[in-house]
Amino acid sequence: MSGPPGPGPQRAMSVGTNGPPSAGLAPHGGMAGQQGAPPPQSATGAGAPQSQQNLNQIVLEYLSKKGYVRTEAMLRKESEPQANGQPLVSGSTDIGGAKYTKSFELLRKYTEDNLDLYRPELKKLMWPVFVYSFMDLVRDYFTKDAETFFATYKNQFERDHGDELKTLGQVRLPSHLTESNIAKLYNENKYRLTLTTMPFYNLIQFLESKMFEGGQALMDIIREHLNIVTLDRTATAEKSIAAILAGGQGEDELPAEDEGIPGHNPGHPLTSRHDPDADAARIRLQLGPYPQDQDLQDDVRAALQDEDAKAAPKPGQSTFVDEYEQRIKREPTEDGPSRDTVPLPPSLARDVSMEVAKIMEYRDRYKMEGRTGGVGPAVSVTMYTFHNTYDSINCIEFSGDNQLVAAGMAESYIRVWSMDGSPLASSLPEPDTQPSSSRRLVGHAGPVYAVSFSPSTTKRTSGGPPTNSQFLLSCSEDKTVRLWSLDTWTCLVAYRGHDSPIWDLQWGPYGHYFLTGSNDRTARLWSTDHIEPLRIYVGHDNDVDCVAFHPNNLYIFTGSCDRTVRMWHISGGNCLRLFTGHTGNVTAIACSPDGKTLASADDAGNIVLWNLETGRRKKRMRGHAKGGIWSLAWSVESTVLVSGGADKTVRVWDVLMETPESNNAKSDASKAAQADGALTTKGASGTATTFSGKKKGLDSAVSADLIGAFPAKESPVYKVAFTRMNLVLAGGAYLPVGRA
Repeated sequence: MSGPPGPGPQRAMSVGTNGPPSAGLAPHGGMAGQQGAPPPQSATGAGAPQSQQNLNQIVLEYLSKKGYVRTEAMLRKESEPQANGQPLVSGSTDIGGAKYTKSFELLRKYTEDNLDLYRPELKKLMWPVFVYSFMDLVRDYFTKDAETFFATYKNQFERDHGDELKTLGQVRLPSHLTESNIAKLYNENKYRLTLTTMPFYNLIQFLESKMFEGGQALMDIIREHLNIVTLDRTATAEKSIAAILAGGQGEDELPAEDEGIPGHNPGHPLTSRHDPDADAARIRLQLGPYPQDQDLQDDVRAALQDEDAKAAPKPGQSTFVDEYEQRIKREPTEDGPSRDTVPLPPSLARDVSMEVAKIMEYRDRYKMEGRTGGVGPAVSVTMYTFHNTYDSINCIEFSGDNQLVAAGMAESYIRVWSMDGSPLASSLPEPDTQPSSSRRLVGHAGPVYAVSFSPSTTKRTSGGPPTNSQFLLSCSEDKTVRLWSLDTWTCLVAYRGHDSPIWDLQWGPYGHYFLTGSNDRTARLWSTDHIEPLRIYVGHDNDVDCVAFHPNNLYIFTGSCDRTVRMWHISGGNCLRLFTGHTGNVTAIACSPDGKTLASADDAGNIVLWNLETGRRKKRMRGHAKGGIWSLAWSVESTVLVSGGADKTVRVWDVLMETPESNNAKSDASKAAQADGALTTKGASGTATTFSGKKKGLDSAVSADLIGAFPAKESPVYKVAFTRMNLVLAGGAYLPVGRA
């Protein structure tokens, strides 16, 4: 007998038991049965000793004939000798589902119990560990265990990896691992991750201390399937806006788009544009609202209590405080950006008044919750027409408080009007100036292409600071951006940095930051208190014609004459999504207030809705004639979209309505047709009609989700805007037929 006495080396091959091994096959160098039991009898002669190798071979042949492939595979695996000829002995006898469930639970509990500072980084490990644990179970023929493991934990990943879960859910046998495209991608590549130094080393030390409690399995997965890049920096990114403002530019690091499986980022610029097998985008976005600091929340709550005391709600209405509390509860905290990434100046009394006014507007708005009885929500449009402009207006903008409207002129100046006709006074003494309802702002040396009012609200709080627009931004062919005071009607700052004319600009949702797009093919991020740009976004192959902010201030969007739309991380500067499919130059973009959908329009008359989480197109909407859609705006509930353009109409669209084209966008069979610009829509009879993008009659195609069209006679529509009360404003210049 070889090996030390006692039951220690007698590790039997009975699958699925954690207790004492039963009598049976023992690894070579050990004994079959308990100490003192008779040795196994030879198959060829009674009493002749049988070698362990021959005995294993006999059993393996028997298992193979009977079709017990899983048991055969496990016996072969555990019978393989180590380099020193000794059996593979582990401190844990867990195999199959028990082994991987224990290791996954170990990682999950460690992540949940960790510091808030490191938890977001460690959560990135959960998905690859889940995938590789599942595939290892399938590979080792633990079919039932794999199904149980998959069903138990898949709900944690449905939000970010829904498409992949559908594909992996069909994997049952080892042969499926080579037949499934997703499984092949994960098998043939290492999953890439970035972790900062401290949480990475803490994790390794923890796993080493738990080797026999699931740590060994996790270490094996990390070593074999993961490529972890460690960064010598704190968990709060040094490439944040705060670091830039402090003078640092941050360290080079593995960009977010390089995480995951290489080449498996559909909807992302590193992915082939024409990849028909691409699934959902792998870069997780933080689309939740920007978090308010606790002091601001307390001040807003106290101010709303005062407003409730002064004016009791009507029957059926909630109080302002209740509305505020419900809004906070609806906003997920983990899905929003960090205040350290995009810092804002300390809150002032005006910020409290702004937030209070927003809640008041939100409660008292005209609600467009959804469709009623199959009929889209009613929308009214107020059209402002500018006469005697002789085609010199380049752009129009309404202030958020519905008090002012501004137009940028080809003659290099800006004209501002009060919308109610009241005189526009100045805080500076003007003894020789007659009161007027309009003001002219002079300073640019070229045509003005875009103007933008600073954020404001229509509701006024009693006793609080005013919440009207304080500033106006303008950009011009002279390559500059100018900041104008609406109190003194003077230019405060001229921002220089672009090398070519600037086509578009927009204030950030909370002010302070603003964005510009230029003929030099770049977009730039600025703050009002810095003369130079904070970030430059480079990647488009042609002019950046239009720009937009995400509602939570963490992302920006750029539309270009290269017929693409890009989504960028505001502080990292990296491109996270690339949206392709437009057949003309992109002329307008707008992000929905809920932060989940992007609308983009082109000069061919198309509007496309994009799902930001997946990077996929939701549907295409047609109805405008060719010539360009110049403006888009969303309702407060993100259910209705309005558009205006060169065809002299304002059109209203039902965003929630499913159309044949939107269904086609979800099916693989229609991908080739969509790439060719095909559109399927329902006519009045309910029968499907297909319009090809190559046919001459494309202008007559109208998709079924068009709620209504408002013609503006001889006035091309330069601007449409939804107020926070869900009223639509539109502006255009009267152009006689001979001048249009």
